[in-house]
Amino acid sequence: MTDELELLKKDWQNKELNVPKLSYEDIHKMIWKKSSSIVKWILIISILEFSVPHLLYLSPSMREGMEVYEKIGISQYLFGLSVFVYAVALYFIFQFYKRFKEISVLDNSKNLMRKIIKTRKTVKHYVIFSLSMIMVTIIIMVVGVYLNDNIALAFPEFKEGLVHVSQEKLKITIMLAIGIFGVILTLVMGGVYFLLYGLLLRRLKKNYTELRQLEI
Repeated sequence: MTDELELLKKDWQNKELNVPKLSYEDIHKMIWKKSSSIVKWILIISILEFSVPHLLYLSPSMREGMEVYEKIGISQYLFGLSVFVYAVALYFIFQFYKRFKEISVLDNSKNLMRKIIKTRKTVKHYVIFSLSMIMVTIIIMVVGVYLNDNIALAFPEFKEGLVHVSQEKLKITIMLAIGIFGVILTLVMGGVYFLLYGLLLRRLKKNYTELRQLEI
C-alpha cells in the first residue's frame, strides 16, 4: 500500500513538472485581452441597439403608429424626446469607444482595474438612462391621452365600436393599457439588458477580482 502511494506521488510530481507555469505578466496579459474583448462587444451591442430599431420605421405599422401620435397631439414632444435620446445614446456609444481604446492599451494592473471600473459605471448609467427613457415616453403618451378632448378620433378603425363609450371611460381604458404596456416593455428591456450587458459586466468584474488577487 505504501509503495503504491509513493508511486502515485511520483506520478503526480512528474505531471506537475509538465504543467506550464504562468508568470505574473502572462496572467496580466490574458486578463487584459479578455477585458478588451468584453468592452469591444459592449461597443458592438450598443451600436446595433442604436441602429437596428431605425429599420422599424420602414414598416407600415410603425408609420401608422406615428399618425396616431399626431392625432393625440404628442408627436412634437416625442420628436423632441427622440432627438435628446439619440444625442445621449451617441454620447454613450462614444464613451464605450473611448473605454475600448483605453482598455486596449496594455497597462499595469492598477490602471487596468481603474479602466474596468470606469467601463462598468458607464454601462450601468447607459442601462439606467435607456430604461428611464422608455418610462418617460410612456408617461408622455398617457398625458397626451388624458389631455386629448376627443380621443376616439385617434382610433378611426374602432369608431363604430366606441360610439356608446364615454370619453372618460375610453381615456381611462387607453391610459391603463398604455401604462401596463409600458411596465411590461420596461421589464422586458430590463431583462434583455440584464442578459446582454449584465453577462459582460459580470465577466469584467471577474477580471477585476483576478487583477486584485494578483496585486495582493
